Formats: sequence, structure tokens, C-alpha cells
Amino acid sequence: MAAFRFGYQVGSCDADELCANAVAAEVAGFDVIHTWDHVGDEWSPLAPLVAIASVTERIRLCPLVVNNDFHHPVHLAREVAAIDHLTGGRVELGIGAGHSFTEYDAIGAAFDPPAIRKARMAEAVEILRRLLDGEAVSFSGDHYQLRDVRTKRSRQDHLPILVGVNGRTALSHAARHADTVGLTMLGRTLADGQRHETRWEADRLDRTTTFIHEQARDRPAPPELHALVQAVIVTDGREEAAVRVVRDRWAPTLDDALATPFLALGTHEEIAEHLLACRARWGISYFSVRDIDSFAPVIERLRGR
Repeated sequence: MAAFRFGYQVGSCDADELCANAVAAEVAGFDVIHTWDHVGDEWSPLAPLVAIASVTERIRLCPLVVNNDFHHPVHLAREVAAIDHLTGGRVELGIGAGHSFTEYDAIGAAFDPPAIRKARMAEAVEILRRLLDGEAVSFSGDHYQLRDVRTKRSRQDHLPILVGVNGRTALSHAARHADTVGLTMLGRTLADGQRHETRWEADRLDRTTTFIHEQARDRPAPPELHALVQAVIVTDGREEAAVRVVRDRWAPTLDDALATPFLALGTHEEIAEHLLACRARWGISYFSVRDIDSFAPVIERLRGR
């Protein structure tokens, strides 16, 4: 069974807070620190990773996730490889197909249908893998045309790539090509361009993870599975918290709210047992949160299990 890994995603903060939070996350036992990629008054996804590395010693660095449509794979490979060298080989790359139509509109970019955005990202993942591995890449696809392109290879022999995606075609590609599959289980993007309808039915996730493992059957080992926990609610009333989740329409039923890996509800001990159950049922071993203090005691309970 895969060992647990835990990520912390930074939020809106100034430079001093960014570095302080990175140090706190490392002290708390997190394995990875994440940025994100949204157009707005936010940190960009890549440059802060160098600053984070300068004040930490071991924590790994992964944007969760860069929007493929905002980064040509050749230029992204150049930046990621450079940061990997500058940070002593601590980088992992998270990539997604983009979803915030308001951001595309703000910069005057075409917001293509999901199938096109996902197909474009699939091509980018294949290109990135080869460039980061040091290959000279020629590529003729529907979305990218390259001729004998070479960039600096990553410092690591194999820089891990996380692909965050949903839909059978995209999941099939990720299962075959990604080191980590970021499970989203999300539906339609809502009017604000950021929030989504959720599809957190436990039986739907059963089918999704079974499909991923079927698609990865020819690989030496299956990809790591990742979940971004949308809320950590530390409480003595786990069921009462789940009732509120259902009322707010995050999950369709009480059982789904209690089972989903995208929520962490209860005491620290209950949350730890919940994540053990998620790993046993779905194979999810990599969990990321946005709260250091609330989650650190959970990490303490799960180390080595």
C-alpha cells in the first residue's frame, strides 16, 4: 500500500507570510507545498517556489495546478527545469486543462470546449515528459507542432508530473502518462468561474478509481492518486458537520459526505481514520489541504501507517 503524502496549498498572503507559512508547513510535517494558477491578485504559480525553497530544507514544490492553456509546454519545461535545478531537485509539476471561463474572458483568450482543452493538455503532458527527461522533441499533433526542440533537462532523473482532470478520455491518458492523477470529481463551473458543482458520490469514485487502475494495467506500477481536501472541519460532531455539508449541497447524501476524500470532518483521530479508509477503499494516498494548524495533528497520527 502506498505511503501517505501530504500537501499544503498556500493562499493569498504577502511575501513574508508566504515564506513563514512554508517554514510552518515543513515543521508540521507536510511533504509538499503548492501554489496555484489563477489570473488575479494572487501569486503566480512558479516564481514563489524558488523563494519557498530558500527558506526550507526538504519540502517538495508543486503548483496545483498550472493551467495548460496559459503556458506553452516548451516554455513551461524551460521554467520548471530551471526551478528544479535552483531548488536542489525538489520540484513536481501539477497541470490541468483550465476551467475558469472568467479568466479566459479577462485576458481575451478563447475558452474551448472541455474535450479540446483536455486533448491539448494531453499533448502537452507528453511533450513535457520528454523535454524534462532531456530528449530532443519533434512532435506533430492537433495542438502543438515542434521540430527538434531541446530544453534544459530537470535536475531529477524523473521529475514527477501530476495531472488533475476528469472525464474518461482524459483520465485514461493520465492513467497511462502521469505519475500522479489528481482526482477532482467536479462538475459544471459555476457563474463566478471558480466554484464547481461537486460529484462526490462514493460509488462514482469507486467507478473512477477502478477505471484508472484498468487503464494503467500495462504500467509497472499504478499512478499515485491525489485528492485536494476542500474543507478541514475539526469538530466533536462529525455527523452534524456532514449534515451541514449536505444542506449546503457539497455532497448529495450523508453517507457521501462522510465517505468523500474531499472533506475532512471530525476530531483529528476521526479524520486520520477517515483518510486510512479512503486509502484502503480507493488507493488515495496523497492529500492536500489549505490549513496547516488544523491538519498537522492528523499528519502526526498517520506517519508511518
